[in-house]
Amino acid sequence: MDQRQAAVSHALVRAHGPARLGAGVLAAPGMIRLTRPDSTGDALPVWPDGVTPSLLEEHQVAPVAVERSGETRRVLAAVLKCCWTDLSVDPWPGDPAPVELVLDTYRELIGRTDDLMRNWARGALRRLHDSAWIVMDDGVVLLGPRCALWPVEAHAQLQELVRRLPEPERAALTVVGDAEIVAASRPAEVPADPVAGGRVEGGAAESDDLLGGYDERRRAELVAAFMVVEHAAEPVQEVRFAALRDPALRRTLGEMLARRGRTLIQHRDRWTSGYDDAVAGTIGALGTAGAVAALDAAGTPGLARGSLGVAERAVLTLVLVHSVAIPRAEGLLPEDSWLSPHPTPAEELRRHTQLPIGELESALRTLRHAGLLGQVKAGEEAGGYVPGPQFHRLTAAARRRLQEELILAAGPNTPLAAAVLARRSAR
Repeated sequence: MDQRQAAVSHALVRAHGPARLGAGVLAAPGMIRLTRPDSTGDALPVWPDGVTPSLLEEHQVAPVAVERSGETRRVLAAVLKCCWTDLSVDPWPGDPAPVELVLDTYRELIGRTDDLMRNWARGALRRLHDSAWIVMDDGVVLLGPRCALWPVEAHAQLQELVRRLPEPERAALTVVGDAEIVAASRPAEVPADPVAGGRVEGGAAESDDLLGGYDERRRAELVAAFMVVEHAAEPVQEVRFAALRDPALRRTLGEMLARRGRTLIQHRDRWTSGYDDAVAGTIGALGTAGAVAALDAAGTPGLARGSLGVAERAVLTLVLVHSVAIPRAEGLLPEDSWLSPHPTPAEELRRHTQLPIGELESALRTLRHAGLLGQVKAGEEAGGYVPGPQFHRLTAAARRRLQEELILAAGPNTPLAAAVLARRSAR
């Protein structure tokens, strides 16, 4: 696999979650392969020098926010308790467990049994499934492929956590037991333990040739800068990281990112990363369908199960029109800004969309999880929705493309829209 193909593979995994691999197909450089008993597998990227996103805490950089992060962490702990039944082996792949057993474990953990708690737990399970931390299907849950990325050094802490979690008090099941639920969830042709024998296979190193020429300190500076531009919620200040200040180190950092289909993006004295325009075009991220087509190039790690659907694109377009396009036309926003302090009220979205209320709420939830929308709580000013932090990750070309798409969506019959169409047809 050449570097171009590897970069596209990394971009696809970042956009859509772990990549499914056929039997015997190798993972791209910079990825590990999670192999199943039938020789198929999943590919996930690993971080340089074995670091994890927890490095952001060391540098006091805020990661992308997780909705109801406390509940989400506790529910993941409950899943780990139920699925990691043999602490003498690695957590992944673990054993399948009924969702109800996980919910009972969560209830015992927090000491609450009300319906609100159950709704929170269900929402957390859905978020964990969407981001590939767990796999949930037909009433059964498994540890997801991202759990295989836990470093070996962390296993002792995870084992202690599992030992300390309480066992749920469950009444004797006289109708269907847990084992029967797990067995019934499998097709007849699947063996009794479909994850037995799952193994993690290390892939080829990706950046060792770039990092090998540096001493330990500069290598650590490059890795730190790589992690923060890829995983921080907001662009980071150049002055805080030597690999962003020094042009030579920054060039190497750019090469590290390019091998994953990414590029550095500068906002005055701050930096972040986004999809390289050529790679984004290759994976279809800059298609012409819809006013938010360019946003697939913004980088959406929370959106692990696929691109935005029609409902999500429609809702995001409405927010951009009301929070960005209209304030910009009124002179309240600078021309190049895609972030806005002017929230779009939920009532405005309900009034201008034909989506049923359930689909609207689902689309808003998906967009929040992906970092494409932020929610402003009602207070002194009216609450609503604003563009999220992923808009920082648009390249200049993607920003122009999005501007054109928004013009076509907001005023398709205007002279400005005609000029956009004429310019495109002339290319």
